[in-house]
Amino acid sequence: MPVRPLLHAAALLACGVASAQGALPAPALLAVDHRQVEIVNGGAPVSAGTVVFENGLRETLDTWTPVLKAVAPRAHVFAYNRPGYGRSDAVDGAREGAVVVEELRRALRAAGLPPPYVLVGHSLGGLYVQVFARAHPDEVAGVVLVDSLYPGVIKRAQDFPLYARVARHVFFSGAVNREIEGIHATGDAVFALPAHDEIPMIRLFNVPKSAGAVAVDFGTVDEDPAVRTRVEALYPRARKRVVDSDHRIQEADPEIVATAIDDVLRPAAGSRDEASVGR
Repeated sequence: MPVRPLLHAAALLACGVASAQGALPAPALLAVDHRQVEIVNGGAPVSAGTVVFENGLRETLDTWTPVLKAVAPRAHVFAYNRPGYGRSDAVDGAREGAVVVEELRRALRAAGLPPPYVLVGHSLGGLYVQVFARAHPDEVAGVVLVDSLYPGVIKRAQDFPLYARVARHVFFSGAVNREIEGIHATGDAVFALPAHDEIPMIRLFNVPKSAGAVAVDFGTVDEDPAVRTRVEALYPRARKRVVDSDHRIQEADPEIVATAIDDVLRPAAGSRDEASVGR
């Protein structure tokens, strides 16, 4: 083939690659430790920073779709379904935070995504993200907690009333029930691991004022004042943003979450600490 057509073909290929950068791919299956994990893995080149998303209890990766679309043109994004969710194969055994974190780290390696990561966690996923950041601080470039669960606010599963224990086994899947049973131990792990306040963190708290907005009040069920004080003092250097939204801020107001991610990726851009934002 003459040189000019070759150059033309190369230019077309380069344009195709450039146009694909930042595009959000469809969910796919990734083989990790002889099981299938459903993931979304794409966006800008990894060199722009990798943002990893952790779902809340009973939620799947599609809850992040609006945020993924907003962030993907500027950073590489990775979202996934934990075992037993979506098309991800279920697993047996305890579902405490340390287990979830190691599964996620293996999935990231299988996907060819090296650290450091910006970790974004919603609700229970926020508690898992806290374990990750404390256990592996060298792998974490920043954290965004989206109406997160915190340690010390949920009592042990066996301490819930009998009707509540029966109801969750009737209405929830085995994967969900094992995660519920591991919440208290996951919180204990956060307390036990050393803090790393040098890691940039933004905490989004949903305090809705709008009609129809939904709030989830985790409420500190452990009334021990020492536990309350310990929880409140966990992240003294984190930036806090109170939002008028919904518990699923990522769906109700995805731009709020996307802005927080951008501010962690590019710290100089963050200027609304302690702000009240939203509707």
